Amino acid sequence: MALFDIFKKQPAEEDERLKAKAAYEKVANLESDGYEARSMRLGMSMVCRAHLDKTFIAGAQQTEAHELAVLVAIQQAKEVPEPPQAPLFQKIKSSSGEVMVYLPPEYADEAFAIGMLYQKTELTAQQAIDAAQRLADRICYDTLKLNTAFVALQFLRDELAESSVQEEAGEEGGAPEAEAGRPLA
Repeated sequence: MALFDIFKKQPAEEDERLKAKAAYEKVANLESDGYEARSMRLGMSMVCRAHLDKTFIAGAQQTEAHELAVLVAIQQAKEVPEPPQAPLFQKIKSSSGEVMVYLPPEYADEAFAIGMLYQKTELTAQQAIDAAQRLADRICYDTLKLNTAFVALQFLRDELAESSVQEEAGEEGGAPEAEAGRPLA
């Protein structure tokens, strides 16, 4: 009986993906500027923001794992694994539970690449934020036809602001700092 449960979940997830893509395309192709259309666009922008943030994180995490796998493969004289790919679909937590969200390849690939470059230290935190915000602006202004864009990578902005405050406190003779610039408890 458990074997059949596995087969039931696959079509359900495929249905979720089809619905997510259809929902994205419906909102992206809205012609109306009425209240209902604007509400749908704003809702889509919020889930797109969550998708972009999760895809950035996936890019960073999967790059780290891929680089380790490449090192192991080289050491063992095995074939080097393929680089990771951006997810077009992400499960996002919402007020109504988990929902599947779609982001077209050009946007998902770019968010993933920004995360990869950040992980490889080829982008600073501020450069990653700026690049992700330009992507968010394109999604909101060009695709969703909104007047304002969502804020991309808020978690990284918060980390950057926190580290700036800690650095300023250290320069002004503030709290003593421990290793790696973290304040002592």
